[in-house]
Amino acid sequence: MALYRFEDKTPQVDPTAFVAESALVIGDVIIGPETYIGHGAILRGDYGTIAIGECTAIEEGVLIHSRPSDRTQIGAHVTVGHGALIHNATIRDQAVIGMRSVISDYSEVGEWAIIAEGSLVKANQQIPDYSIAVGVPAKVKSRVTDRHQAVWEYGKQLYREMVKRYKVPGAFERID
Repeated sequence: MALYRFEDKTPQVDPTAFVAESALVIGDVIIGPETYIGHGAILRGDYGTIAIGECTAIEEGVLIHSRPSDRTQIGAHVTVGHGALIHNATIRDQAVIGMRSVISDYSEVGEWAIIAEGSLVKANQQIPDYSIAVGVPAKVKSRVTDRHQAVWEYGKQLYREMVKRYKVPGAFERID
């Protein structure tokens, strides 16, 4: 795992979390229990703080950063899809951020909100709880249903299991 102290800021990673060796976790970053930080993810807590709750999946290629003396907050049981960018924003519990989406400064994504792939949540934009937002800029198009929640609960459970699988001695090792 590639953890880097920056000045007086040191990452804090729960021992039950998985952080891929190719991920970069720099400075003031807090990673909760059973959280998955995928290959090639960059969590840059040099200016501000990044806090990630338990059982969250930060998939491959995700970039997370904060403004100076500010905070990016990602709740528990969140899924952040491959290649997403989150900058100085708040993501509430159970939210889903689609692949290649951008969540910009001072925006907030509500509990169980779903942001479609490739969407842009603009600076200061608020996406309400249980909303599905789509597009550039993101616009609320519908409400999250029980079926959406069931599908995403299944996906979230797969990542919780993946954390455990990666941590089994010998399951994941370099072979060259």
